[in-house]
Amino acid sequence: MSGTGKKRTPLVADRRYSAKAAQPKKAAPTKTAARKTATRRKPGRKMNPVAGFFVGIIRWVLRLVWRIGWRVGAVVSLILAAGVFYFYSTLPPVTSLLDARTRGSVTLLDKDGAVFAWRGDQFGGQISATTVSPYLKNAVVATEDKRFYQHIGVSPRGILGAIRINLREGRGPLSGNGGSTITQQTAKLLCIGVDFDPKAGITEAKFESDCREGSLWRKIKEVTYALAMEVKYTKNDILTIYLNRAYLGAGARGFEAASQRYFGKSAANVAPQEAAMLAGLLVAPSYFAPTRSLERARGRAEVILGLMQDQGYLTKAEAAAAKENPAQLSAAAEARAGGYFADWVMESGPSFLTRETTEDVIIRTTLDQRIQKAAETALDDIFDTKVKDGSKAQAAIVIMSSDGAVRAMVGGRKSQVSGAFNRATQALRQTGSAFKPFVYATALELGYNYNDIILDGPLTLQVPGSGSYSPKNYGNKYYGRVTLTEALQESMNTAAVRVATGVGLDKVRRIASDFGIKSDLAAGPALALGSSESTLIEMTGAYAGILNGGSSVSPYGLVELRLQGEKTTLMGQDGGLGERVISAEAAQQLIYMMAQVVEKGTGQRARLPDRQAAGKTGTTQAARDAWFIGFTADYVAGVWMGYDDNRPLSGVTGGGLPAEIWRETMVRVNEGVPPSALPMITPAPAAAMPQPQQQANDPNGNRQDTGAEKVLLDVLRSILGGGN
Repeated sequence: MSGTGKKRTPLVADRRYSAKAAQPKKAAPTKTAARKTATRRKPGRKMNPVAGFFVGIIRWVLRLVWRIGWRVGAVVSLILAAGVFYFYSTLPPVTSLLDARTRGSVTLLDKDGAVFAWRGDQFGGQISATTVSPYLKNAVVATEDKRFYQHIGVSPRGILGAIRINLREGRGPLSGNGGSTITQQTAKLLCIGVDFDPKAGITEAKFESDCREGSLWRKIKEVTYALAMEVKYTKNDILTIYLNRAYLGAGARGFEAASQRYFGKSAANVAPQEAAMLAGLLVAPSYFAPTRSLERARGRAEVILGLMQDQGYLTKAEAAAAKENPAQLSAAAEARAGGYFADWVMESGPSFLTRETTEDVIIRTTLDQRIQKAAETALDDIFDTKVKDGSKAQAAIVIMSSDGAVRAMVGGRKSQVSGAFNRATQALRQTGSAFKPFVYATALELGYNYNDIILDGPLTLQVPGSGSYSPKNYGNKYYGRVTLTEALQESMNTAAVRVATGVGLDKVRRIASDFGIKSDLAAGPALALGSSESTLIEMTGAYAGILNGGSSVSPYGLVELRLQGEKTTLMGQDGGLGERVISAEAAQQLIYMMAQVVEKGTGQRARLPDRQAAGKTGTTQAARDAWFIGFTADYVAGVWMGYDDNRPLSGVTGGGLPAEIWRETMVRVNEGVPPSALPMITPAPAAAMPQPQQQANDPNGNRQDTGAEKVLLDVLRSILGGGN
C-alpha cells in the first residue's frame, strides 16, 4: 500500500477553539493575594500620616462604643424586662381598676325626681371599649393616639416630636407635650399602681399632681408600666380603663358619668357630635366643659370631627352633618338650676353622707326647677333694665311653700355657681320694717283688733343705759290717730314703737323667735323697727308661718337621703310645720293688714295683676338693706337687696326695686297656677285714712277711742308720764 504516494492523515481531533482560547490559564490568585492587591495603592496616593492617625482613633472609638454599647444595651434590656415583669406581676384584673375614687358622689333630685345638680366625684357606672358608642371610641383614639392599635405602649416618634415642640416653645424637653400614648396616659391615671391613701398626710389634689410629675425618672417608670400593661392586658382592656377613669370636668369621672351629666344619656348612645365634644374634654376638662362655655366646647368638637374624618372614622358627609348639628346639653345640664340651693341642702345633711361621703348618695329635695328658673330670670331682667350698668349691688331670693318647703333659692346675681357665698342663707342683715308684722302679730294675739286706733306722732322714750330714743317716720311725716292696719300699711315707725312698747318688747321677741327668727334680737324699742339682724331664709320662713295660719315652720330642702341602688331611706325630711305661735284668727287679721300694704300702701309695686298678695317692705338706716317679703295663697317669697360691703344703696327702698323683683318673680311663678284667695278676714269698708301731718301733738285726735286704744294709751302715758 506504500506505493500509493499519498501522505497519511494524522490521528488527532479537529481544532475547535481559537488560538487565544487555547492558551494555558494562569492560576487564580489566593485570597491573601487579592487582599494585598486591593490594598495596594497607586504610586503617589499614600494616606497622610496625620490623617491616618485620626482615622485610626475614630475607628478605635467606634469599636469601643460598639463593644460597650451592646453590653449596656443588653443590661438596660434586662433591667427593663425585670421592671416590666415586676409591674406585670402587680397588675390586678381590669375590673378592679375602673373606679378608684376616694370620694363618693351626691346626686340631687328635684321634687319630681329629675336630676338638677351633682356634687363630689360622679361615676356613671362601668363601661367597656366594646359597649360604648363606636363614635366615642373612635373619637378618643383619633384625638389622643391614632397609632394606639399599632404600637407596643410607647411611641418613640411621638416622644421625639413632643420634645421638639417643647424645645421650640422654650420649655424643657419633658415639660408640656409628653407624646404620651393612651397606654401611658392610663399609667398616669393609675399613678403607676399607687393608690391614694387619705392617711398619708397629703391631699388628693397633691397626690394627683405628683402622679402627673414629668421628671425623667417618672417617665422611665411610666414607660415600664405601660409596657407591662401591654403585656398583661388587651388593647380594649387598656382603653376600657382609660374610658372609665379619665376626668372630664364638672366632677365627672369617666365617660359614662360625663355623658350622663352633659347629655342625659349613656355613653353607649352618643352621636358623633356628642362623642367629639366628650373627647375634646380630655385636653383641658374645665376649660372646655360645655357647662362653662358651650360655644368653646363646640369649637373643640369641630376639631375632633375633622380628625375623625381625616383618619377614616367618619365620611365627609357624616362629619359635615355632625358639624351642622352640634351637640345640645340636656335640660339639667343647660339649666344648671339650684347651685345655691344644692349647696344649702348639702349643708343640711351629715357630712359623712354629703360633703365627705365615700358612698354614692341620692338626695331627693323640694326644688321646683320651673320656679327656680322664674326667680333667676326675674332677677336678671330687673338688673338688666332698671339697674345701672356696672352696679355691684347684690340681691337674693327665697321662695317656699307655707309649710317651709323651699322651692327656689338665688343667693346672688351669679346663679350658676357652686360653693359661693349664699346671701339667702349666710348674710345676716338688719331687717328694717320687714320685722313689723311680728309686732302687730303680738298685739293681735293679745286681743287687739286690726281696726284699733294708735297714735302716729312724734315720740321720745327714755331707754335705761342708753338715754333718750326718738324714732321718726320716713320723710318726717306723721298721720295722727290711725288704725293698726293703716299704721302697718304706711309703715309708720312711731306707731310701731308705741305698739311694741305697749304690748311688751319681751313678748314681741318671743313671738318673732317662735316664728323662726333665731338671730339675737335687740332688747330696746328699736327692735320694733328691725334693728336686729336676720337672714333672708329665716325671715321668709317666719312669713310662711303667718300664711299657714300661725304655725311656725323650719325651712327645709331635703326630703329623703339614700345610697345609690338602695331603697332604704337613711335620712328623711329635715323640717316643716312646727308648733302654733298665734291663733288662726290673729293670723287672718294680720294677713288682711299685710294685703293692704300691697293694695294701697308702701308695697304697691308688688301688686299682682290676677290674684291677691300680701307682704311688707323693709328699708334699714341709710338704705343699706332693702327688703320685700310677701305671699300669695300658694307661695311665700322673700327678696333682699344691698351691697356685700354694707355701703348704702342709692335711691332704693324696700318698696322700690325689691318689690319689683318680687312682682316679676311671682308673675312667672304663678303662670298656669289658678288664683286662690288669701286666708284673711273680709272687713266692712273702712273710712278714709287721715292725711299725713308734719306734727300730730293731739294724742286724743277727733275720733272716739276704742277700748283697746284706751288700754294702750294708758300704758303709754304711764311710760311717758302723760307726754308723747
